[in-house]
Amino acid sequence: MSFFETRRLTKAFGGLTAVNDLSFQVEKGEIYGLIGPNGSGKTTVFNLITGYFPVTSGSIVFEGKELNGLPTWKICKEGIGRTFQVVKPLRRMTVFENVMASAFNRASSQSEARSRTMEVLEFCELTKKKDFSAKGLTIGDRKRLEIARALATGPRLLLLDETMAGLTPQEQAEGVELIRRIRDTGITIIIVEHIMHVIMNICDRILCINYGQEIARGVPEEVANNQAVIEAYLGKD
Repeated sequence: MSFFETRRLTKAFGGLTAVNDLSFQVEKGEIYGLIGPNGSGKTTVFNLITGYFPVTSGSIVFEGKELNGLPTWKICKEGIGRTFQVVKPLRRMTVFENVMASAFNRASSQSEARSRTMEVLEFCELTKKKDFSAKGLTIGDRKRLEIARALATGPRLLLLDETMAGLTPQEQAEGVELIRRIRDTGITIIIVEHIMHVIMNICDRILCINYGQEIARGVPEEVANNQAVIEAYLGKD
């Protein structure tokens, strides 16, 4: 039994099929990459996994349990956390308060939530900024806060949606190190990313999709050299 899998996952919006008969498996402890050109359906896959969109057909199975039809909060309780492409922290709250709000997903008391929050802030190297207002953070720190909020929910599977977008090369390198440290704690990761040198260096395996369908899968080198992948990104010419 796979740690996580989708089985013939399909999502249609009227006459548009955004995800089409997509099946893949992720093993426990992997960093699994999901790539494809803009509009290929990557974020839609994340939205299906986390219950933001209902599945048209197919199934999503996590640790042997089918997730179809569960609300987003129950999926989070099951152990799946995520970040979002466009980060939207609780702007009027501090960094600490943002993370603590997420910590209540598992904490049964305020003291437990505070303790969990401090652990996550230290892990994400945000302790010195815990009292900063979220609206005043740089894009790099907002991205890091987004990851911290997801980690505070206590996930066993973490979905990262373009966490490197807009970052400087130094911030990207720091972000890669953070993702590797997250995996080292035992959390499995599925990552959507457009920055190819990041995705190719960090992932154990990669799935490339276009128009919601699989066009290639394998280890990074195999996918990078696949002609269908090259054409999807750059065109046949």
